[in-house]
Amino acid sequence: MATAISVEHLNYAYPGVDNTPGVAVFADLNLTVEEGSFVAILGSNGCGKSTLAKHFNSILLPSGGKVYVCGMDTANDDLLIKIRRNVGMVFQNPDNQIVANVVEEDVAFGPENLGIASPEIRKRVDNALKQVGMYEFRAHAPHLLSGGQKQRIAIAGIIAMEPKCIVLDEPTAMLDPKGRREVMDTVLKLNREKGITVVLITHHMDEAAQAQRVVVLHKGDVAADGTPKEVFSQVELLHRIGLAAPETVELCYELRQNGLHLPLDRLDIEECAQALYAEVKA
Repeated sequence: MATAISVEHLNYAYPGVDNTPGVAVFADLNLTVEEGSFVAILGSNGCGKSTLAKHFNSILLPSGGKVYVCGMDTANDDLLIKIRRNVGMVFQNPDNQIVANVVEEDVAFGPENLGIASPEIRKRVDNALKQVGMYEFRAHAPHLLSGGQKQRIAIAGIIAMEPKCIVLDEPTAMLDPKGRREVMDTVLKLNREKGITVVLITHHMDEAAQAQRVVVLHKGDVAADGTPKEVFSQVELLHRIGLAAPETVELCYELRQNGLHLPLDRLDIEECAQALYAEVKA
């Protein structure tokens, strides 16, 4: 499988102010994301999640090492537009990403800035809104929509630019449970049905559990990397770095501490219930 994003020996530090030393984030980070995959990135506050995400489309540039997007060096100014066509970013607050007073005009903003012809923009906007389930709201005012709907509009704006990869930096952090479900359903659909590479930065373990791969960052390095079951079964490691596993895994872990023989890779409620039933029945 081809590589969508490659991080090679990444070094990055935020510059200091008034002769104060800078803040080092990464010293030698290595990571690859395969095309068509869905990768969740976890970590406690300050571990570098958002900093890494901003390297994926040249918002930030390495102090050392390299980041490649679809084989393109993000530090090459001549490739900036091509890189941002290939990697779209969705941030926490959807209100900060909405620039127009009508939904379809907002979704058209990105393609217009790429110089796409009007007939093609019309087609892209309609297709993008249908993909996120917001076509019927195309003539609505964005500020009247719910948080989850606004975030889906923000995602549609990225889809309309036809990127190969979407990076979402805690897109559900400001949403209620319904809005979170709407956004995650949209992201999963884009990955599974359209083959778009997804990188999800999140602090919600249940969201990360839906990914194909989970990467845990700690102090600027990779602390764990694998399938959700492989990563979340490492409960003690997660606890040491200030994280928790999904609730079902935490329940099994606590019961194991009290003598029950339960697996630590049961991520959904049904799997957890079956494991508990089997243990009690035995």
